[in-house]
Amino acid sequence: MSGLTVLVVDDEPLARRRILRLLAKEEGLGRIEAVGDVAEACRTAETLRPDILLLDIQMPGGDGFQLLDQLAQAPPAVVFVTAFDHHALRAFDADAADYVTKPIEPGRFRAAMARARRLAGLQAREERIAELQETVAALRGALGEQARAPMDFWVRARGEHLRVSADDVVRFQAERDYVRIHVAGANYLHRESLASLERRLDAEAFVRIHRSTIVRRRAVVKVRPGPFAALVAVLADGSEVRVGRTYEAQMRAVLGRT
Repeated sequence: MSGLTVLVVDDEPLARRRILRLLAKEEGLGRIEAVGDVAEACRTAETLRPDILLLDIQMPGGDGFQLLDQLAQAPPAVVFVTAFDHHALRAFDADAADYVTKPIEPGRFRAAMARARRLAGLQAREERIAELQETVAALRGALGEQARAPMDFWVRARGEHLRVSADDVVRFQAERDYVRIHVAGANYLHRESLASLERRLDAEAFVRIHRSTIVRRRAVVKVRPGPFAALVAVLADGSEVRVGRTYEAQMRAVLGRT
């Protein structure tokens, strides 16, 4: 099969399917593979040697940089697929990095692919390596800035976009492919999966206590027994959240017990 080879690496099935649908509309592509973790990506890359890599960063079992290290001798054109907020993206917007944010917007995806095609067409190996090194350095710097900066969420309410700081959040509640952000006296719908959000949150500030709930540690004011020997966390806003049995260890850690 002729055309540029593409490797998609993202641990979220919905994101992979979305990317594959968008790639189906692109011309001039050959073999396309999609995988869900770094280990599988490394194995696939050995045989595929992709021209274009669509890469998530934070995934179970490792991060995308491990794959880039393996591909250093034959670097592809990299398009980072990220869930970073707009402020973190601006930290490396002026550099050579290509990226699309989740949720993926088709126009932005096409623009990133156009740049990826151009980079994939570079013949000089040294030029490809230099481009990739600039991309990695810029993104690593942005990740560091993001880790030091407070996280913000832009949410839509009554036709307006509001900034919600993670510092004000009491809990996050999963609603299918969305997350409900609860702050004192209000709640907002945010388009992101709870699993993706958990990877970005500060583990020192937030803890997952149920498969559908993440709470602020300092917002837990009381833990009481619930039905069928379960635990119930009472939060600062008066809400009560059942603690999942598989998350009881995390809850006891919040209580300072083993």
